[in-house]
Amino acid sequence: MPATRILYEYPFNEGIRTMLRLEHLFERLGRLMVRVDPLDHHFALVTIFEVMDVASRADLKSDLLKELERHKAQLQSYRGHPGISEAALDEVIGRIDYAFQALIALQGKAGQSLTTHEWLMSVRSRIGIPAGTCEFDLPGYYAWQQHPAERRQADLERWSACLMPLAQALQLLLGLLRDGGVTQRMHASGGQFQQRLPEGKTYHLLRLHMSADSELVPEISGHRLLVSVRMLRADAEGRLRPTPEEADFEMTLCA
Repeated sequence: MPATRILYEYPFNEGIRTMLRLEHLFERLGRLMVRVDPLDHHFALVTIFEVMDVASRADLKSDLLKELERHKAQLQSYRGHPGISEAALDEVIGRIDYAFQALIALQGKAGQSLTTHEWLMSVRSRIGIPAGTCEFDLPGYYAWQQHPAERRQADLERWSACLMPLAQALQLLLGLLRDGGVTQRMHASGGQFQQRLPEGKTYHLLRLHMSADSELVPEISGHRLLVSVRMLRADAEGRLRPTPEEADFEMTLCA
């Protein structure tokens, strides 16, 4: 049976950092919404509010639209190349166009339409306070949690619908970015690894796969010219400490 591998991702810029955070939140939201326990739906609502907070950056929408246009132009440049399927190219460009139009149609920031929902905003104002949503503080919210699971799920789907164009664009962009990377096997000698990056090429994301059996944790840092990985191991109290151990890993640079 092949060893379990752990994937670590490192963003090279703030835009990709924000996209990864939002992807994390949307994945959590998707898992919580299909469950039936009121506690899961409480944290699904917490996640919707967290998405709104992270997506409140004024330039996020325009950044995503620019990235969609960049990928479309790059794909268009492949037309006529031998070995490139025109049908596959058309399919991906069609997905980009669909995501682009859905984002254009989104009014204001992601989740802005929810800010006019008085009941939701009353929950949002209390949800960050420790135990702030107890039944004696928010009896209406407590009553909502007693509704049948199907009714709560329908509410969550309706409230999160205005966030879905953002989720779809993120999924597409991060998928294109990851698929475009080239994976290489690397070795950290004495627990350290460094590699200079080629000038003239901008990398957006580093992906690093390690065997879970090693129990080593990579500390990744980098910028447009250099990437560095230092291997760490947890001590008896769980604190990560540098280790001189040799380590193999797979690294993918995505431009």
